Amino acid sequence: MSVSTGEEVVMPGAGRFVLARVRAAIDRVDDGLIVLLATRRRLAAMAGRLKPRSGVPSRDLLREQQVRRRTQALARRLQLPADTAARVVNLAIADACARQGLVVDLGQGVHAVDPRMMPPTMRMPPAPVSITPRLLRALPSPQRVAPLLRVLPLRWQQRLLEAAMQRVLATPIRDGSLEFMRGRRLAIEVSDLRLRWVLALEGDRLQVVDDEPEASVRGSATNLLLLAGRLEDADTLFFQRALDLTGDTELGLTARNLLERLPWESVPLGLRIALNRGARFARAARAAHRGEYA
Repeated sequence: MSVSTGEEVVMPGAGRFVLARVRAAIDRVDDGLIVLLATRRRLAAMAGRLKPRSGVPSRDLLREQQVRRRTQALARRLQLPADTAARVVNLAIADACARQGLVVDLGQGVHAVDPRMMPPTMRMPPAPVSITPRLLRALPSPQRVAPLLRVLPLRWQQRLLEAAMQRVLATPIRDGSLEFMRGRRLAIEVSDLRLRWVLALEGDRLQVVDDEPEASVRGSATNLLLLAGRLEDADTLFFQRALDLTGDTELGLTARNLLERLPWESVPLGLRIALNRGARFARAARAAHRGEYA
């Protein structure tokens, strides 16, 4: 008896051997992808250093559109799904921007920039860390803080979260962009703080409810704060497995895309500053705990 693979006939006894060869080839392709991404990253850093000397703006949306059009044309010729090609090139562009010290929202820059939205990138100078690495390392890790949070009544946690979401998401709630959440349940899990909230749109407010979620987004406090403060983008964090999405993938991705396209200028200035500074502080503390400071 033989087994057809679509292009060739393989005897059952040889199946495992063929599978092993195919997987080895896939591994070589994966290695090549990483090598190419690393090379692209070094070239992006070089381009970032050359731009100021050449009088070229730090962010060139026309160049990015050309890159996207070229990769989409190549994807069509190779019969690669357009969404797959778009995710790969968006990740590469986001990584290049991060390498050049730019903060990028992947939901912007694909088409013409909406004048109502903030510029897709802004040069963010390194925030001075007034606390020395030694003191940062002395701060308790999120895992040690987690038991202390249990002292705070659950209803207080929920009210604080609901108030923050109401301010951040006022625009999408008002214009109907958040309607996909009506009747749905999405959980946010802060893994190292052992916190979990299930969110639902009720009336004109996003509220914490006591129900089982249809989808969950899970990450550490620092990574979720970096995402909220626009210091990291969702695609990069998911690619690095710093964020996990489980359950109804469509619901989770729709929520993620909404957050990526959220006009940053619609968030109250005080909250933007708090999120940005909090994210930078959390990142510095994590780096100190990992011994990443000289």
